[in-house]
Amino acid sequence: MQSAEAKFNKNSLLLALRRYSSTVRDMEQTVLLPSLLRDVPSDEVWDCDAAEESCSDLYGNYLMLKAIRNTVESGLVPLDDHKAKKNMALNKTLDPLLDTDPEALFRFHLRGLFSVMSDLTKKTQSLTDKYMDIIGVAN
Repeated sequence: MQSAEAKFNKNSLLLALRRYSSTVRDMEQTVLLPSLLRDVPSDEVWDCDAAEESCSDLYGNYLMLKAIRNTVESGLVPLDDHKAKKNMALNKTLDPLLDTDPEALFRFHLRGLFSVMSDLTKKTQSLTDKYMDIIGVAN
């Protein structure tokens, strides 16, 4: 019997999304008291302005990672005026790319998505490990 992941190529977008979703689910099951993450600085430097202003501590990171997972699973992009303005500025810088070959544009975005999903998965695991250290449980 094949596992759900075995039927996808290791470089499959669906596998990357499932891996991230699964890692966030593990984080939620491990982090029973998210409030313990408040005021705990992150070891990693994240571009919080691009992501969310509240990610200055691990609690903000925890909320952001869950929100991203919810968006990935639901497919619904929340409307937020503040973020929409930032996205419009980003879209203007990407305008020259829109005139390129659609296949090249697809590959560019796909590589970016793989990179982001891999990064988020690693950050989620790192947050889970940090929580385990805070509560004194060996990994």
